[in-house]
Amino acid sequence: MTSDAPVWFDRAPCGLLALDSSGRLTRVNQTVRDWLGAEPPPADGIDLLDWLRLSKGRSADLLRVHLDMLLNSGIAPAVELRLRRPGGERLIAQLDSVVVRDASGAIERIESVLTDVGERRVTENRLVAQLAFLQNITDRSPARLVYYDKDLICRFANRAQAAYHGLAPSALVGMHLSETVAPEVLSEVMGRVTRALAGEAQTFETERRQPDGTSRFYEVHYVPDENEGEVRGLFIEFNDITDRRVTEDIVLSANLALEARVHERTAELQASERRFRLMADTLKDACIFFVNEQGVITEWSESAERLHGFGREEVLGKPLQTLLPEPDPLGALDGEESATHALQQALERGQWESRGWRVRQDGSRFWGHTVITALHDDAGHLQALSCIERDMTVAKHLEDVMSDLNKELEKRVEERTRQLVAANADLDVFSHTVSHDLRAPLRHISSFIGLVQEHLGDNADPVLVQYQDAIGKASRRMAQMIEGLLEYARLGRAPLDVQTVPLAPLVQGVAAHLKTEHPERAIEWHIESDLPVVRGDPMLLAEVFANLLDNAVKYTRRAPQAEVRVGWTVSPNGIRTFHVRDNGVGFDLEKATNLFVMFQRQHHSMDFEGIGTGLSITRRIIERHGGRIWCETAPGQGCTFYFTLPLEGAGTASESELGIDL
Repeated sequence: MTSDAPVWFDRAPCGLLALDSSGRLTRVNQTVRDWLGAEPPPADGIDLLDWLRLSKGRSADLLRVHLDMLLNSGIAPAVELRLRRPGGERLIAQLDSVVVRDASGAIERIESVLTDVGERRVTENRLVAQLAFLQNITDRSPARLVYYDKDLICRFANRAQAAYHGLAPSALVGMHLSETVAPEVLSEVMGRVTRALAGEAQTFETERRQPDGTSRFYEVHYVPDENEGEVRGLFIEFNDITDRRVTEDIVLSANLALEARVHERTAELQASERRFRLMADTLKDACIFFVNEQGVITEWSESAERLHGFGREEVLGKPLQTLLPEPDPLGALDGEESATHALQQALERGQWESRGWRVRQDGSRFWGHTVITALHDDAGHLQALSCIERDMTVAKHLEDVMSDLNKELEKRVEERTRQLVAANADLDVFSHTVSHDLRAPLRHISSFIGLVQEHLGDNADPVLVQYQDAIGKASRRMAQMIEGLLEYARLGRAPLDVQTVPLAPLVQGVAAHLKTEHPERAIEWHIESDLPVVRGDPMLLAEVFANLLDNAVKYTRRAPQAEVRVGWTVSPNGIRTFHVRDNGVGFDLEKATNLFVMFQRQHHSMDFEGIGTGLSITRRIIERHGGRIWCETAPGQGCTFYFTLPLEGAGTASESELGIDL
């Protein structure tokens, strides 16, 4: 920009300005004057801000800082100015300046170039809008998507990937791959990344620990971003397959032959020249396409072509019904009315989704999961409707297999029920036999013993009398055992009369009865007054406490001061446990392997009376109420029986709800 070249100076396509050593404008070319409709500066110069009519605002501040830096340091970065043109429209221009010094190094003048960057700014804004649009599309995909350049710097991440790391998508951009990978898997990941940057696409399944410490399974795709033989970066896609893996494990345990179908693979993702389009086009077992408000297909991706089999020219401009199946009772979408309803739902609610059978171009069907989403810009204007569809045929087949297995299980349960009914019938026959056929001989034995004693009179041989007494005791004991066995059998079949049972008055009543039966015993009774209300059969629960308290009274007979305690506790996990504790003789628990078995006793009948049916009946009653019973004891240290019962208000209202197995 010299004084001896006025022609090219004025005809230059960009604006040229000259300022003196003090920063005053001395000369501008015709291009700038035409842009701004301004007069040439006076011969003695003019302040550049005044000539540009910049008195305040951001452009004035930027220009003032720009000139100060030039005059002070001789260097200043380019600034972007917004200038007003004669018609009132805005001119967006970039100002670049350079300082020219004389031989002594002093500032001789400042030469500046003003470039119109308005069209470039419009183009940049359009690109930003397109990127935001594609970001919106990928953010609605359930898969985690991320792109790294060849230096392994993140250039793009969708919302799912950013949320996994607890960040916003913009926060991941610029981070190195090693900053987002756990140290224990970094070497494995770097090995796969190296092969991907060498042009090798990879698909594999892996288990990854989540930020919250849990583990999930992923299907991972590494796709090189290859253009004209050069790999510029790589795309990574994570599909969460944890639910599928759980289903696979369940089915595998039932039928190992399904393993091949569960691990079926589909084709590798194809490369595309644009990174965001690649993500949309190469989704595995899924696709993305777009329709307008009227349901006409406006965009068709390669992934949609692979999934549905229709070429681009076959579907563009066609209605959404083209992709929906004919009316079929198995399908979720049946004809034009269903498609119209889907579009209405998406427009009214923002999103619509469905699962059902879809039809490909060749007539084959697949089980698809379709999500139609209305895409709006920041102003709320509808831009398009995205259709994301995923092939869920494998999962559908697994569900069908599970349904078949459940049906088979139901058949087995029915067969088992019939067997139990037959067994119960046999048990009824047995009970009838015991109650009639076995007790009749016992009555005869007792009767004949009485007749023999009457016949012999007072002159009977003492030894013979002793034998007769032994036979009588044995027959009476056997009769008691038969009665106990019958009662035990009846407990397994008789229905429960389930109702609300306050335990405090019930236990007090049982204790009062025992005090009446043993008036000679001085027993200290400690019964907690806050015993809760439970759900159960009051008669059977009374028998439970009668058996346990009777045992406590019996086995504390030799204690200097007998004590019996009844109470309850609540564990940290909310389990209510009742206990009956005594300070009696106790027994060796390690040897009491058959403690709750019928007719099994821990003490000889000569020491303590009984036939060994009380504890087995007690356990049967508690188990029928959905509880359990156990014991803690040692010789000479007393005995404590613990058991659980359902409380009132816990949702237990009937025998079936108690989980009782008849």
